[in-house]
Amino acid sequence: MMKFMSGNEAVAYAMKQIDPDVMGAFPITPSTDIPEVFAGYVANGEVNTEYVAVESEHSSMSVCIAAQAAGGRAVSATSSCGLALMHELLYVAASARLPISLACVNRALTGPININHDYSDSMGSRDAGWIQIYAENNQEAYDNFIQAMPIGEAPEVRLPVMTCMDGFITSHAVENIELLETGAVKAFVGEYRPEHYLLKKENPLAIGPYDISAYYMEHKVQGAEAMKAAKARILKVAAEFEKVSGRRYGLFEAYRMEDADTAVVLMGSSAGTGKAAVDQLRGQGVKAGLIKIRVFRPFPGEELAQALAQTKAVAVMDKSEGFSANGGPVFAETRSALYDLKNRPYMVNIVYGLGGRDIRVEDFERVFSRLADIAASGETGPVYVHMGHRSQENQE
Repeated sequence: MMKFMSGNEAVAYAMKQIDPDVMGAFPITPSTDIPEVFAGYVANGEVNTEYVAVESEHSSMSVCIAAQAAGGRAVSATSSCGLALMHELLYVAASARLPISLACVNRALTGPININHDYSDSMGSRDAGWIQIYAENNQEAYDNFIQAMPIGEAPEVRLPVMTCMDGFITSHAVENIELLETGAVKAFVGEYRPEHYLLKKENPLAIGPYDISAYYMEHKVQGAEAMKAAKARILKVAAEFEKVSGRRYGLFEAYRMEDADTAVVLMGSSAGTGKAAVDQLRGQGVKAGLIKIRVFRPFPGEELAQALAQTKAVAVMDKSEGFSANGGPVFAETRSALYDLKNRPYMVNIVYGLGGRDIRVEDFERVFSRLADIAASGETGPVYVHMGHRSQENQE
């Protein structure tokens, strides 16, 4: 079934088809449409969800934690400083192994005040123990949310999942989306049947107790192992999803990488513009390629290294500033992943698009032109630069 929908509407519709037990949500731009549309489904009796209107995002995650701990299936949505306000509780959810599903509509963090898109919110939470999956477009936003629960709820994983999409670019743009039948979605997601939960009278337990030093590290190691196990689970769920939808997903998408000499690595909606640039350059005989990271946590380090092993020069493009004085978070992860390659490509980091700054096809062409020069000369020049800002220093 095809339907004309925004990314926010698509995610809310996926939630409707899943019919979770509880939603805890507090409105914040640009994710407000998700709880607003879903609240309409609740009010109209189209779902059986208990919708809890709270006073803050901190409280909305508290509601989700309580519901999931009690044995229910909980969802939420947020953006930017809303996610930042949840920060403490993101760790609680992950460490308590509660597979909450959160739709994060990526928006820049203040300050200065900005309501437009970059990844500073979810990147600030990248080490909280949540699986993170990013969408390029509305279709992927819908598909990713449906896959989130079978991933996070698997016994070998039991971790919360954050599905991310670009604020205003994806969340508010309207596209044709191929929706699955509700029965197919329910069958795919299945019932939530946790082994242990607060309301299980046969086996009373506490969730989130004080963990002294004799036990704390063991529990953190268990979480780390669960994140490792999530990689195989993500691929298994993707394979099952392809059977019901015809759409294929992996840890990342390798676009025209078979014989690429130069490549860019990035996430989200910018990939569409980057693919257009790759196609133009291929028409001119340039062996350009692109890798769009879909899953940032767990990071697909080994797979990414294999995909980039035969390239000569790579630009990793970060849509968030890492403030490390060494580049952004995607660059740090990608560069580390390639460290053990015997023949590593030259690699540079380009921070771009902060606070919603546009990137164009010609901008990507300039990036590939620089990569061609690096591949030919062996000289990278400045490794960590910003692109698209008014200062002429360190511009690509």
